[in-house]
Amino acid sequence: MKSTTLKSCDDMANYMTGKLKIGFVFDDSLDKPDGVQQYVLSLGKWLSSEGHDVHYLVGQTTRRDIKKVYSLSRNIQVTFNGNKLSVPLPTNRQKLAKLLNDENFDVLHVQMPYSPWLAHRLIMAAPATTKIVGTFHIVAYSGFVKLATKALALWTRQSMKRFSTIVSVSSAAQSYALETYGIETDIMPNVFDYSRFNEARPAQSDKLKQPNVLFLGRLVERKGCQYLIQAVRILKDKGVTDFSVTICGKGDLMPILKTYVEKHNLNVQFAGFVSEVDKPSIYAGADIAVFPSTGGESFGIVLVEAMASGRTAVLAGDNSGYASVMVDRPELLFPVKNADALADKLDKLLSDKTLRRDVATWGKGYSQKFDVTRVGRDLLRVYNK
Repeated sequence: MKSTTLKSCDDMANYMTGKLKIGFVFDDSLDKPDGVQQYVLSLGKWLSSEGHDVHYLVGQTTRRDIKKVYSLSRNIQVTFNGNKLSVPLPTNRQKLAKLLNDENFDVLHVQMPYSPWLAHRLIMAAPATTKIVGTFHIVAYSGFVKLATKALALWTRQSMKRFSTIVSVSSAAQSYALETYGIETDIMPNVFDYSRFNEARPAQSDKLKQPNVLFLGRLVERKGCQYLIQAVRILKDKGVTDFSVTICGKGDLMPILKTYVEKHNLNVQFAGFVSEVDKPSIYAGADIAVFPSTGGESFGIVLVEAMASGRTAVLAGDNSGYASVMVDRPELLFPVKNADALADKLDKLLSDKTLRRDVATWGKGYSQKFDVTRVGRDLLRVYNK
């Protein structure tokens, strides 16, 4: 139910039209194009287009191209769960309370797990008339991360009592939320702008005559690009060479991967970092996109982004998050850290153009279920429940 404490003309207008004032709460920065950031910004953009008043209450961020962003803390860089994150230092409780009192949000939508130094304090300072909704995003990459998550759940248990509803982005995240936080959640999947990827055309005027295999992601151990390159060598040793590979991304493994490619004379090109603007056309230009992540994935937004063009067949590592996305086509999964198994899957797609088209056509239709316009409507029903 909407708050009846109206403090401005905007509040009055929203109340009269049934529009909501929503604050997305995220401890990290909006400066990086990672999965949770994309989730927040995609939903926020769509909700704004529907007339809702969307604000972003985040840690330290430098972006100025997004309206109504509050940078509320000083953050430090850490490595956690195989990712480089920024986490907030303790924030001023009075500052947060004043912000919440001034803005009078109908909903605070918190990205979970969350920090005791920012999101926890925002939740505790929120007035009783503000509804607290959460989305649980992660799956552990190691035993240490699992223990740390359980400790975080204990630390923030007081603010957890304020939540009206918590959803998880996948069955993998749902199981992890139950295991670590002891909470039962419904699944409301990750989102993306389907039309932006579906309407994209290849960066080049026409596809290359020989099939092109794409990897797009960070060049770190967890994302598994090294296993794709090993699979390319295995195929070369078998005489399968009529294809090219494009690696998009940057990271600590870059020099090691380049040395391996040069040593074995593989047909692999390193294209560097790809911006969010260019990403749809990069996917549209690939015949096969391979995502060999070894674990720690709660969903796999890259999979559905690649599918949406209808031109690209997707292969994915069999980790719990990716498996939850590929549940209808498990044959498109391969065992993680297994270059031989990946080489076999690649060989089948490379040698069978009809199969590639079938997989790409399936992906085009399947990925629509994660479109922000569909999931956004479900989320609004949660907000208004």
